[in-house]
Amino acid sequence: MSKHRGHAVVLGASMGGLLAARVLADFYERVTLVERDALPADPVNRRGVPQGRMIHALLARGAQILDELFPGFRDELAAGGVESWDDGDLSRLYISVGSHQMARDGKAPNAPSILFPSRPCLEWNVRRRVQAITNVTFLEGHDVVGLTATPDSRRVTGARVVNRDNDRVTTLTADLVIDATGRGSRTPLFLEQLGYGRPPEDELMVHLAYACQLLRIAPGTVKERMIALFPEPGRPTMFAMFGYENNTWMVAVGAMMGLAPPSRRADMLSFAADFAPAEFLDAIRSADPLDEVRHHRVPSNRWRRYDKMRRMPNGLLVIGDAICSFNPIYGQGMTVAAIEATVLRDCLRRGRRGLPRRFFRASAKQIRVAWHTAVGSDLALPEVVGPRPTSMRITNAFLERVMTAAETDPAVTGQFMRVIGMVDSPVRLLRPSILWRVAQAKRHAEPQGAVKRSVTAAQHAAITPTV
Repeated sequence: MSKHRGHAVVLGASMGGLLAARVLADFYERVTLVERDALPADPVNRRGVPQGRMIHALLARGAQILDELFPGFRDELAAGGVESWDDGDLSRLYISVGSHQMARDGKAPNAPSILFPSRPCLEWNVRRRVQAITNVTFLEGHDVVGLTATPDSRRVTGARVVNRDNDRVTTLTADLVIDATGRGSRTPLFLEQLGYGRPPEDELMVHLAYACQLLRIAPGTVKERMIALFPEPGRPTMFAMFGYENNTWMVAVGAMMGLAPPSRRADMLSFAADFAPAEFLDAIRSADPLDEVRHHRVPSNRWRRYDKMRRMPNGLLVIGDAICSFNPIYGQGMTVAAIEATVLRDCLRRGRRGLPRRFFRASAKQIRVAWHTAVGSDLALPEVVGPRPTSMRITNAFLERVMTAAETDPAVTGQFMRVIGMVDSPVRLLRPSILWRVAQAKRHAEPQGAVKRSVTAAQHAAITPTV
């Protein structure tokens, strides 16, 4: 692919920043990736990603995109000891959503393929692939302190960065700047300084606090690769175990709406004793700790609506958590960043004219799906305070029926997992074959006509979600 002339600067070597740099390398002569940390040469945690020590999931759509951007990526992870779930065998998963335990017998037809890398392993493999791109340069140990712009502020022309070792300030001139600095992004402030004002925000407070510990569990102790018990009405707490590479496991417990998570492994076991199966707790109890118990807090789902700004300067984009950060228990963040990277690629293929407006509008369409999934799931809990529009109540009522069917029907389970893995649109749950299975699961509970009426309303809500 022929490259555009020019220089692109990416602020932040997060997953979003790395994937943005990968895409930009196909369109710009030079790409500079600015990162405040000294990046490790091995797959270990780094200071700038405190959440890296917490439990992470790569959704199925995210894995597909990584294999597309970096051919052979999935095979490389497998060679490094990363396991996957790709045969549809439901006995290897233990998932409970909203008090509905997904089917555990049989095989889910057309189920998505799920990879189980730890966050350090995944980020390291992506980073070394990007580092191998000849026109990408990493500028480590630098903080971003501001943007530069034309005298009329209509175009961003670069970024000012400061060396953390000697406080030397450097201006990086660029044809395009992309902010991938995460939830703490300062772009709203920079835009205000340039006279554009801050983007409006959509926010739902969840006050999630969770505790995680990395363990080594003897092979064969736990046959499942993924255990996830999500919050449910009356119990705004969660428990999860993911099997990572080299017989390591990440265990997590969490609580929403201001409840405090425990600080020691023994307390984590007591915390989950009332709702997590005993065999999983026994496996944790006998495991060898590889790290101390780590804590993290996320106050809210927050979406900075750059797509709704009346004006934006040319030459500036935002990606990843810097646009939208979700309740992390749904595992959407890295996959949404990967999807945004493909949106960036598609926009650049059509040229640079009007790039910010085109990118923010196109990415908003993709973010909206994940946003409604996260916010809708949170608002299904009566403990979470927030508006519940009619469309959301109808959608959640329909999803209750889908999940009821998924308790016993592997075909519905497989389709539901494709939706939550962001492989398929939620509209796929409205296919006649799935609706028939959902109706069959509820046929003894209420008249068939009531099912049809709710499904019709849910179909309208799914196709035209409230924004």
